[in-house]
Amino acid sequence: MITTSTPQLKPEMARLEVAKSSYRWNRENYSVNRRRLDIWRFVLTLLYQFWLNGKKWSYAGGYSEEKVRIRRKKQAAWIRESLLQLGPTFIKVGQLFSTRADLFPSEYVDELSKLQDQVPAFTYDQVSKIIESDFGKPLNQLFKSFDPIPLAAASLGQVHKAQLYSGEDVVVKVQRPGLKKLFTIDLSILKKIAQYFQNHPKWGKGRDWSGIYEECCKILWEETDYLNEGRNADTFRRNFRGEDWLKVPRVFWRYTSPRVLTLEYMPGIKISHYEAIEAAGLDRKLLARLGAKAYLHQLLNDGFFHADPHPGNIAVSTDGALIFYDFGMMGQIKTNIREKLMQTLFGIAQKDADRVVSSLVDLGALTRTDDMGPVRRSVQYMLDNFMDKPFEEQSVSSISDDLYEIAYDQPFRFPATFTFVMRAFSTLEGVGKGLDPEFNFMEVAQPFAMQLMTDMNGNVTGSIFDELGRQAVQVSSTALGLPRRIDDTIEKLERGDIRVRVRSTESDRLLRRLGAIGIGTNYTLLISAFTISATLLFVSGYVQIAAIVLGLALIPGIALLRLLRRLDRQDRMF
Repeated sequence: MITTSTPQLKPEMARLEVAKSSYRWNRENYSVNRRRLDIWRFVLTLLYQFWLNGKKWSYAGGYSEEKVRIRRKKQAAWIRESLLQLGPTFIKVGQLFSTRADLFPSEYVDELSKLQDQVPAFTYDQVSKIIESDFGKPLNQLFKSFDPIPLAAASLGQVHKAQLYSGEDVVVKVQRPGLKKLFTIDLSILKKIAQYFQNHPKWGKGRDWSGIYEECCKILWEETDYLNEGRNADTFRRNFRGEDWLKVPRVFWRYTSPRVLTLEYMPGIKISHYEAIEAAGLDRKLLARLGAKAYLHQLLNDGFFHADPHPGNIAVSTDGALIFYDFGMMGQIKTNIREKLMQTLFGIAQKDADRVVSSLVDLGALTRTDDMGPVRRSVQYMLDNFMDKPFEEQSVSSISDDLYEIAYDQPFRFPATFTFVMRAFSTLEGVGKGLDPEFNFMEVAQPFAMQLMTDMNGNVTGSIFDELGRQAVQVSSTALGLPRRIDDTIEKLERGDIRVRVRSTESDRLLRRLGAIGIGTNYTLLISAFTISATLLFVSGYVQIAAIVLGLALIPGIALLRLLRRLDRQDRMF
């Protein structure tokens, strides 16, 4: 029999009804025309505010950057509240946009990141109708007990605690009534808004709003399919089946449908409730490292990751294991992406802007334009100024902030997967520091990053030699391919990456000597690297490979001799 608690239920239901009436989208008689009016009123007001921001006369007491920042903060708070009033579709879109610092100023992104998925619950009668409609049975035949008061309510659905006749405690996630109808109306309007922005002479420049709209549609519709969420939970659980430090609730498929998801009841301490964790006698430092380890395992080992790991979706069991909830929004990294990411990592390690830009184009994070000079210079500036600390001392939040600051108003197109990863890293870094003030996400990530860079083919030696071979080819091309270097120089002149100046004979000779010293130093370092590698391989018993590597050392050696001879001839000419 279904349990109810009438004395406690009445005040709770009264509160829900009051909250329900405060949102027009949550009313049963809310018309489609009124919906369109509410949405377009918000959009037009927002566009007017954006227009006013660029008018210096609109600032009382005179224009200043500080006044722009203050106005944007106020507008951002208004946007957040307006999205809450507009309901589920816009709450989810706002949460998605909170990861897109490449599209919006930081004031808006910071405020959208505070957008909590807290909306009024719907009634127990509506819950029972949805469950009975999907399973064709009365609620009391499906569940031995069912708590009518939800544990939590969100924009897409709400969760109730229940018990099966087999005696197992479960949680039942029920989709909000009329959600798909609301999505259909809202997304058709958002499509027109995206088209407007795409064709706008200012806001449409360098931005693929139509592509962003399609991406949002895909994510939103996937979240409305609870069968898909159940499959995600099962996949995530299988990926960690050999780990006792991470738990995932089991799916009860007999009681699951497109609008109803029944999961094992697995309570825990919210990971951001630091005092409760300490009171339970759990190691906060260990939990901080486990959180980072869990996510790196998802990304680098499985390629399937939780795209929304905020503190509400992660808990800690009494035995110190992490518990993950809510698998509606997941990300996937394809196999070929790892190789492209490796190219980006090598480019960053070498501070080679050309290589980084090329790999970002391959990843789809950057759109090639007629003039790539400004983008290349921005990337080189970031590499020279922001990547000066050792890897393990870097902060994820600062790196992502710097990256997005450079990307803003540039032709970068960060895919949803990339922004989800960066947001997750930043969130986990914040949770980790809350658990342990000395926690450093990059320190935990270092061995995983080294694995990615050196173990792409399951063979460390092979990856190292691939890179050494690439460097050797590059050296030989540099030494022997002067015509190609001249073509590259002309290309750089055309795109504005270098400038031509007239120099005197003496200054030209001095600059030539300084340049030759730099090139000679590089050749010497390469010769040393090949020689040391050959020695280590010889000692380890890899005699044949050592001979090959030693032979490769001849390439920069010959190039160095040619450089010295050419320098000597030029000196005699002057």
